[in-house]
This record gives sequence, C-alpha cells and structure tokens, in this order.
Amino acid sequence: MKRSIPNYDLYGDQSQDGWVNAFQFERIHVRSSSYNYDIRPHTHDSFIQVLYLRSGGGEITINDARYHATEPTLLLIPAQNVHSFRFTPDVDGPVVTAAQKPLESMAAVLMPELLPVLRRHAVLTLDASSRHADALMPLFQGIEREWRMHAVGQVAAGMSLILALMVQIARLSNVLEPAPMANNSRKAQQIERFRALVDEHFRDRWAIETYASEMGLTSGHLTRLCREVLNASSQEVVNARILHEAQRELVYSVDGIKKIATILGFDDEAYFTRFFRKQTGVTPSEFRKNALMSMQN
Repeated sequence: MKRSIPNYDLYGDQSQDGWVNAFQFERIHVRSSSYNYDIRPHTHDSFIQVLYLRSGGGEITINDARYHATEPTLLLIPAQNVHSFRFTPDVDGPVVTAAQKPLESMAAVLMPELLPVLRRHAVLTLDASSRHADALMPLFQGIEREWRMHAVGQVAAGMSLILALMVQIARLSNVLEPAPMANNSRKAQQIERFRALVDEHFRDRWAIETYASEMGLTSGHLTRLCREVLNASSQEVVNARILHEAQRELVYSVDGIKKIATILGFDDEAYFTRFFRKQTGVTPSEFRKNALMSMQN
C-alpha cells in the first residue's frame, strides 16, 4: 500500500488555503522539541520554508536527497517538496514560512531571475565571513518584528523582507553570479573578500595597493585574480562600484553634483564629472536629466 505523506501548513498543523496566513515566523527548537526533534516526512502544499540553523544540526531529507547539516546551514524548501528532519537537541535558529504563489508573483515583477531559486530546494553550508551571510540575521529579525507587530501593512512589509531574504539566498547559492564564481574555491573567496572591502571603502577612495595590502596580496596579484575570475581589472571593479553609487545618488537624491562628488570621496566636482563621463559617455547632470525623464514616461 502506498504510504500517504501528510500535508501541513506547519508540521503538526492541519493544512489550509495559502491565502489564510501570508507568512509565519518561529524558532526551530520551539516546534521540533515538541516532537523530540524528529520531524517525520511531510509537505507544505502552498508554502515555502526557510530554516537557518544557527546552532546544532541534524539529518535532513528533502525528496530523495539526504543531507547532514551542521551550523551554520541555510535550508530552502519550496512548496510540495517532501521533507523531514532529525535534529540534535541543541538545534536553534529562525524559521520563516511564506505563501509560495504570492512570493513568486512579487518576484515575477521585481526580479524574474529569482523564480528558479524559489522553486528549487537548497541546503547551503555558510561561510560566516561572507557579506551575504552577514545580511541574513537582520532580515530574519525584521521578518520576526513584522510577524509580531500586527500593524497596518504587516503582510506587505513582511513579504517584502522575505523576498529580500530570497535574494540573499540566491547570492549565497551563486546563481546570480557570473559562471566563474559558481565554485567555493580559494579564488572565489578572495574575490568575495575584495568586493566586501570595496563596499566598505570605495568612498574613501582607497588605492588598489591598499586593497591588496589589506588582503595580503600584491596589487598585480589582485588585478590578475580579478581578470581571471571577473574578466575585469581590480580598478574596473572599484570604478563600477563608485559608478553604481553615483548613479543611485543622482536618481534618488536631490543633492547637487558637488555634494554627491564629496560624498563619493572626489576632491572636486570637475574631477567627479570627468570620471563619470569617462565611465558613461555623459555628464552627471545629463545622466540625471535623462534618468528622471525616463522614470516619468
């Protein structure tokens, strides 16, 4: 006789339509301890689930695949995937459950390339030093706050934070990165470290030698590494980050060009204008005018 797989909203709760609860937050140990840390095979018909094992671990089964999880591990389980857990008693971490179809609808509008991530299970052992891993707990905390608040806009705010969480999961999975970054090699880790330093210090206008020294490399080694992995020089990586921030300031702030130049660490407006025109072919003022016009059309 074919064994029937129970279908739950959350393990032990009877399933109901996906629109009843848009999202849910809880801690892993709260529910699992009630079942002696042994969660039998089951599915969620309408819900996607994210578990972040911050302590402890256990044996995870998703469909026909088995995994041994140790802290820190991130689990993504889309709707209709059969899964079970056998946790260690010291397990803990946040669990977020969300309605799959509304989340996919949001992704389809804002970031269609995220849809395959939402539909495929993932078990990610994390590097605690990753800048993307650093972003996880603030998102979980924001989701928890919205879940407990019961205020106007709770669903909109909570689901938006969950979508942001899914973006971080996609980044941690490397599915949004160029193909050479799809492995966890030492070179990929060095590039991740360089990008994190650039995010932190691009406004300080660090020289490439400074970035390289901070990483224990020579500037030549750093540039060769960037060309091999990213097909760009180290300076081009820095310039792209500065340009991204400059464009964002020009479109979304009302600050003058001189003030934006100062914010980005340029000595004067003329120097910033020369940099911007070299990167884009237009002046900052022309870019701002064109961008604002396109947003109004």
